[in-house]
Amino acid sequence: MALIVQKFGGTSLASPEGRERVAEIVCRAKAEGHEPVVVVSAMGRYPDVYSTDGLLKLIESYARWQDSREKDLLMSCGEIISAVIVAHLLRSKGCPAVALTGGQAGIVTTRDHCDAHIVRVDTERIRRHLRRRETVVVAGFQGVTEDGEITTLGRGGSDTTAAALGCALGAERVEIYTDVNGIMTADPHLVKSASTVSCLSYREVCEMAEMGARVIHPRAVEIAMEGGLPIVIRSTFSDEEGTVIGAAPGTTGSVEIRSDKVVTGIAHIPDLAQVRVALRDDTTVSARRLFRSLADLGISVDLINLSPREASFTIKASDSEKASETLKTLGFDFVVEGGFAKVSAVGAGMRGVPGVMATIVEALTDAGIQIYQTADSHTSISCLVRMEDVKAAAVALHDRFGLSK
Repeated sequence: MALIVQKFGGTSLASPEGRERVAEIVCRAKAEGHEPVVVVSAMGRYPDVYSTDGLLKLIESYARWQDSREKDLLMSCGEIISAVIVAHLLRSKGCPAVALTGGQAGIVTTRDHCDAHIVRVDTERIRRHLRRRETVVVAGFQGVTEDGEITTLGRGGSDTTAAALGCALGAERVEIYTDVNGIMTADPHLVKSASTVSCLSYREVCEMAEMGARVIHPRAVEIAMEGGLPIVIRSTFSDEEGTVIGAAPGTTGSVEIRSDKVVTGIAHIPDLAQVRVALRDDTTVSARRLFRSLADLGISVDLINLSPREASFTIKASDSEKASETLKTLGFDFVVEGGFAKVSAVGAGMRGVPGVMATIVEALTDAGIQIYQTADSHTSISCLVRMEDVKAAAVALHDRFGLSK
């Protein structure tokens, strides 16, 4: 009997019909001879009252900044509610089940409230329930410190829960169920011809997630990669096979799938601001003060270009005011300009291949799109464009690299 981990997102659990479909999928897995461990997110998305953001709204009127320990206590409730409801639904269908919090499931974390990392997973309690032929339903997104404090794992943390449990339990695979059929070649809201990718490597998925694709959290993929654990992304509401990440279905090990395409997907991040800062003659000292000051404010920088005379980079548009105040205090000459987005071409096949950047520049310039900055890694090339050009840029790159086929 093969153990599998099945994770269901908030959109899968938002309605009675969705929850019925979840129960059907779990019961079918058991009927096919699998041993499922189920991980659940909070039900729905805001303004749904039991979603994570819905719960946070309950205290927002009292204080803008909440105590992080108590914030974790509140945020953990959504997944616990989901776990209890799904376990009850499974039992009503003749499938013995038990609901566990993250802590009860043996997930031990650091003390970093609201963004804890998993230190270890003690699987004994889960295995005890499995020996009783009970389906274990675990509240995702949460764990407990060594001294019993409840913590949460940051946004997308239920994916991380599923990957960590899969590795710790020696699962055959992790199945992540959501409201899309898998990982697509681009955001279908921008690119109508986008299609589901059948196979991707761990590195490609991590890169796409970091570049704006929101189907799975990159931390979950990194954990799965370390354990050689295959992940399958599927829709709760469709029987399509979805996207396999990391290895072929039914196999284990860290054998990566190699794509025959140079680029396998287009991702984007909207609502960015470009910052250009003039550096003084003491360039090293100026750059050090600049980036340390922004880091101390919790402002993340991206698309960084550093020269003897200027530093240019991007930040979230929502951080523009805070960054401007700091740069003014430090005495820098600077410009902060909003209205930008980052569009990225991602693919493990581009490593060492000449002409990829040339193709990107040709595609965007042929579409009349101005490039303001670029950055690259072994598996991605990113361009900064105007927000009003992001759709045209995604379509142009998607078409030029033949992803519509």
